[in-house]
Amino acid sequence: MKRIIISLLVAVVALIGTTGANAQFRYGATAGVEISSLKFKQDLFDVNQNVGFSAGVLGELMFPGVGFGIDFGLQYTMLGATMNLGQKPMWADQGYGKEKSQLHYVMVPIHLRFKYTRLNGLEDYIAPFVYAGPSFGFLAGHNKLECMDYAGGDLGIDFGIGAELATHWQIAASYRMGMTYALKAKVLTDFSARNNSWSVKVSYLF
Repeated sequence: MKRIIISLLVAVVALIGTTGANAQFRYGATAGVEISSLKFKQDLFDVNQNVGFSAGVLGELMFPGVGFGIDFGLQYTMLGATMNLGQKPMWADQGYGKEKSQLHYVMVPIHLRFKYTRLNGLEDYIAPFVYAGPSFGFLAGHNKLECMDYAGGDLGIDFGIGAELATHWQIAASYRMGMTYALKAKVLTDFSARNNSWSVKVSYLF
């Protein structure tokens, strides 16, 4: 994981160093729907997806003639899942059944982005793009579920695809794969879960 992050930062620095003088920076608002789940190390009980949302600001730094750039942001994101703890006596005896876990994060995504703009003028109406990179989540709060311990944050890798419409609107779909644990059970050793989520977001860049 450290190698991935270091490689990403080196690529960004090299890209800015070679074409930074012509870089075009834009920013705007973004919001979307999050379909999230928790991936535990062992399948001890059923886990169902939850629907949350995200909202915040997005910045884009693109390098004309190259097609590459970076995007970054600051977003509030609600993730989580519904866990059927009542399927195991260790939790059922404590009165737990189907319990919803809601995790509230301040997310800082940093992505490498490629936007295809050599479309003979069509890019003024639609321009496809892809992106990938890490997102750093800082836990801002969670619902009360005393059988779990929570990490102060998590690290995920995002993979996304989308399109820019009329040079301002962007619609993107992405998958976030959690790389570090988000919560773990108090009564078991090393029984932890990572956040995984799908999202669809709409952004408007000035």
